[in-house]
Formats: sequence, C-alpha cells, structure tokens
Amino acid sequence: MVFALVGLVVLALLGAVHRYVWRRFVGDTTAPGSRLRRAGTVAAFVLPLLTVGAMTSGRVGAPFWLQQVLAWPGFLWLACLLYLTLALLVGEVVRPVLLRVLARRDAARTGTETGTGSGTPSGTPAETSGTPTEVPDETRPRTEELVTSGSAGVSAPSEAVARTASDASDPVAEPETEPMAEPAASTLAPALAAHPSRRLFVSRVVGGAAAAAGLATVGYGTYGVLRGPSVQRITVPLAKLPRAAHGFRIAVVSDIHIGPILGRAHTRRIVDTINATSPDLVAVVGDLVDGSVADLGSAAEPLAALRARHGSYFVTGNHEYFSGAEQWIDHVRELGLVPLENARVEIEGFDLAGVNDIAGETEGQGPDFVRALGDRDRGRAAVLMAHQPVVIHDAVEHGVDLQLSGHTHGGQLWPGNYLAELANPTVAGLERYGDTQLFVSRGAGAWGPPVRVGAPSDITVVELASRQA
Repeated sequence: MVFALVGLVVLALLGAVHRYVWRRFVGDTTAPGSRLRRAGTVAAFVLPLLTVGAMTSGRVGAPFWLQQVLAWPGFLWLACLLYLTLALLVGEVVRPVLLRVLARRDAARTGTETGTGSGTPSGTPAETSGTPTEVPDETRPRTEELVTSGSAGVSAPSEAVARTASDASDPVAEPETEPMAEPAASTLAPALAAHPSRRLFVSRVVGGAAAAAGLATVGYGTYGVLRGPSVQRITVPLAKLPRAAHGFRIAVVSDIHIGPILGRAHTRRIVDTINATSPDLVAVVGDLVDGSVADLGSAAEPLAALRARHGSYFVTGNHEYFSGAEQWIDHVRELGLVPLENARVEIEGFDLAGVNDIAGETEGQGPDFVRALGDRDRGRAAVLMAHQPVVIHDAVEHGVDLQLSGHTHGGQLWPGNYLAELANPTVAGLERYGDTQLFVSRGAGAWGPPVRVGAPSDITVVELASRQA
C-alpha cells in the first residue's frame, strides 16, 4: 500500500514536471498546429514512457536486450529533465527582467522616432524667410507645432488645421500635457519586429539558453562517467597499527554498477585503473551490479585480472539483493575475489572485516557485527568493509578503527548531495566518529542515468599510517 502510494506520487510529480517543461519549451515558443509543436508534444509523451520503462524493465524481468534498448534514452532523459527544469526555473527570474528591459528600450526608441518626425519639413519657404510665430490657442495643435510666418502671412498644413478643429470641438479632448499614446507595433525595434510578440521573443531566448545549459551539463556529466574514475589518495593514521604495516595501501572501489549501460568495457577500465596503483589490497565495497549473473556474468569477468599482494575482497551492497546476492557471491568467488559475509580475516598488522548490507535483512542475510567482530583481539587495528555509511554507530560500538563505505555516490547529480546528506552521516570523504574513522567513496560507476554532476567518480587509495612509525 505504501509503495503504491509512493509510486502514484512519483508519477504525479513526473507528470507535472513534464507539463511545465512542455509549456516552456514547446507551448510558449511554437505556433499552434506547427510541426515543431506536434513533435514537441509527441516527445513529451514518449520520453517519460521510456524513463519508466528503463526504471522498471529490470525489476519485472524483461529480456536483457530490451533493458539495454530502454536504458540509454530513458535514463539520459531523466538527467536531462532534471537540469532542463533547473535551468528553466532560473529563467523564470530572468524572464521578467528581459521583458522590462525590452519594453523600456522600445519606449525609448519610439519616443526618439516621434520627436525626430515632428516639426515643419525642411526646405519650406517658412524655413528660409521670416521668424516663427505661434498659432493662436484656439487653433493650436496638441503637439504645439510652430508654424513660420512669411510674406504671404501665416501658413499651416491643412492636416494640422483639420486636427485642431476636431480637437477644439471634442468635449473630451485630452489636456495638452497628457503623454502620447503607446506607439503602434510598426514602430518597434527591427530586432523584435520579426517575432509575433515581445513575449514570444523572450520565451525563445530563455528556452534556448535553458536548453543549452541543461544539455551541456548532462553531456559533460556523461563524458565523466564513460571516461572512467579518477584516482584519489588519502592517508589515514591508525593508533593501533604496528610499524610494520605503515604505508599499507588499500584500493577502495564501490558502486561499480555493472548493468545495461555500463558493461564489460566499464569493468575493464576500473580494473586497469586499480592495477595501475599497485595496491596491497583491493576492497570492493558493494553495489557491483544491476542485474543477474545470467545477464552480466561476462561483463564482470575482467575482475579476475585484479592484482594485489594481499588479494581482493568483496562485500554486498543493496543492489546485490535486487540481483540475486547468493549467485553473485558465488560468481565473484570464482573470479578470485574473497567475499566477506559477516566475516573477518587477519592481514599483516590489522584485521579486515566485512558485513552484509542492510538490504539483506529481508532475506535473513543482514549485517552481523557480533559474528564479524565480536571475538577479535581489540588490541589490533580493525578495518571494516560495510556498504552503507549508516552502520557507523555499530562500528564504533565494536571498536572499529576505520570503516570503508560507499552507497552515496557523493550525491551523483547535484543537488542530490543535499538529499544524500539527509540519509547518511557522511556523503563523501573522511570523517571521525569517536575513535572510529569513516571513509565514504563516491563510487566508480553510476546508477540510473550514466551521468555525474558535482560528484565525479573515483577509486581511492587509502594509505594506512602507523603512529609508531
């Protein structure tokens, strides 16, 4: 019941956002019945359907080829929708300013044209002979035109006389000091005359700028994901770490998210990047895949090429439990990784422990800190692999010195980092909780849209430092 209600709210929100985007990009910028409007309206219906299909096809067991067909356009449009909407909201602030500026410019130009067009035409006899005399009040036009006097007497254009007579007989004639009426459309600036209206011109300018900004943001974010993660390095001092283990290097990688979009080539880039750092140990901290072993087993095979002096270790993330966790645990074991299912191993100078993800609780396979850490020698340093940062308080309780986590993606799509902060104690980087330090990786892949904005993907080499050294 709760999930159905959430689903309805999400669908209603998507519908409202798409309606707003259609209005600003299509309704306000195209003519009714035009080809562009028809094309934009079709896109406004098709694109959200692709997004819903991309998000649900894997869960409902659709063929993998169909998941791949839907994933690219569906998830990319989701990212585009976010940044196009944000750009349009900024445009709502700019729009009235532009309208006001253009209105003032048009008024100024109209006033200038009216002022230069009044008066007596050059080259008339009155211009070259005699002095100007003012027409009497009872026949003076509203514009107070001055008429020159010549040898033949006072002369005035017939149109001015006719208009003056009309004004004199009109009982509701405006006072002489009343400002002139707004100029006709024919007097507008040439730059605006090509458009049906000033509002249409502003809508097209704001819409074009918003489209350029939104699509450029998504394009750059996609390039960052497809290029592969960068390598970050941090040093973490541990009070209990012996001198012999000083400088021990752990390559931490999380949230690889092998799936319909990021496949075997993505896995190969990550493996090559890790191996280039020559780590002592590799820690794969969950969310390795988004799909079954049957669909993605071959895409994960490059993991067999990981090289580290003390081996490679793996713990489950929440997405493994959406994809068949037991099968994936068996598969990564076949690839040479060591799954730590609420278990612990002794490494040179410290204990390395791993716990299952919280999502495993629905299958009776949740985290068990007592099993993983309960009987250990607390005089030794302990490093814990746990996918979600929220278990940090359990780690503190069990005397863990350093917890390695992922899950947050660093927010992945700004301003998603602010939402991630609401659900996680640390979104990215290293922080201390009592005697325990928590390091959270931004992850090496992406979930949903293959796009990252403000949270670049990374692989982090954590170098342990002994205070005794």
